[in-house]
Amino acid sequence: MIRATQVRAHYRWTQAPADTVVLGFDDRHRRRMAMTGTRGLEFLLDLENATVLRGGDALVLDDGRLIEVVAAPEALAEIRGADPQQLVRISWHLGNRHLPTQITTRGLRIRRDHVIEAMVKGLGARIIEIEAPFDPEGGAYAGGSHAHAPEGDPHDDAAHHDHGDHHYHDEHCDHDHHHGHSHAHDHK
Repeated sequence: MIRATQVRAHYRWTQAPADTVVLGFDDRHRRRMAMTGTRGLEFLLDLENATVLRGGDALVLDDGRLIEVVAAPEALAEIRGADPQQLVRISWHLGNRHLPTQITTRGLRIRRDHVIEAMVKGLGARIIEIEAPFDPEGGAYAGGSHAHAPEGDPHDDAAHHDHGDHHYHDEHCDHDHHHGHSHAHDHK
């Protein structure tokens, strides 16, 4: 089976893709996985490290062909605040719960969760139910330094931020997490 062993960052490629994979956020954090493109091309994603794939990235096949990564729309809650201070306060609460959160020019985006949505409403914000690709921040310990190009999302007119080589610390990681500090938390 042909392998994809490299990732070209967000639209930093010009060659026409041989195929496309449409993936939700959870399926875009991988190291090794058999995949089938929308046109039927079967290949093995075989990266050196677990990587968060972003919409607009390209997977490089052994023969040099590219597979475009498209972020699938997901059910999200867009959080709108009355002012920046309210959004910062809500961001603190979401971060305290380790919730993946996307920052946009209009507000914050999280996966739909009725408990969290009730908390956010209780803090005075509005919730707008949307379907959109989910591209949350990678976190302070994500490491790396390569920056993706601006998102270009037609629903987000100025999403300019560095994604770095983001990965999330979960059961899908394929390496140790020795960063000189503990990731343990006491949630009582």
